Amino acid sequence: MPTPTLTTERLLLTPLTPADAPQIQKLYPRWEIVRYMVATVPWPYPDNGAEHYVNNVALPDVEKGVAWFWTIRRREAPDDLIGLICLYDVEDNNRGFWLAPAWQGKGYMREASIAATDFWFNTLNKPVLRAPKAADNTRSQRISSSSGMRLIRTEKKAYVSGLLDSELWEITREEWNARQVS
Repeated sequence: MPTPTLTTERLLLTPLTPADAPQIQKLYPRWEIVRYMVATVPWPYPDNGAEHYVNNVALPDVEKGVAWFWTIRRREAPDDLIGLICLYDVEDNNRGFWLAPAWQGKGYMREASIAATDFWFNTLNKPVLRAPKAADNTRSQRISSSSGMRLIRTEKKAYVSGLLDSELWEITREEWNARQVS
């Protein structure tokens, strides 16, 4: 299934392309974004980090059919990337995202997350979505909680900022669709 463009009330979620790397490189390497990313993210972030990630990790996984990546853009400024959201068809790690700090706290990530989660369940027909996160990442917790996900497991995991308590959140397709109707 190719990655389609998704639209919400305020956002365009456009499929990731190599041309997006320069904007990602400008926005992503900020401590407030990377500190809760998995420890495999290099820090300090290299000058070619976004280009390497897009061309050697993200897009090859899309080609293999195990990932779907979108840039997040406001409909009123479609040329300007403000974040990224992805879905992965791997065990216990199905959704990840980041948003530039200037755009946080405005409901954009919740909106993008709803669109991507609906795609996961109602286009890809997946039975369950699981999202890991650092326990200290309260913004991400709120997005999961407000969309009906529940905490199913805690453990220690290595993040860019060190070994932290980590949480795994889950929702099933039936639970998701029941919430969308009500």
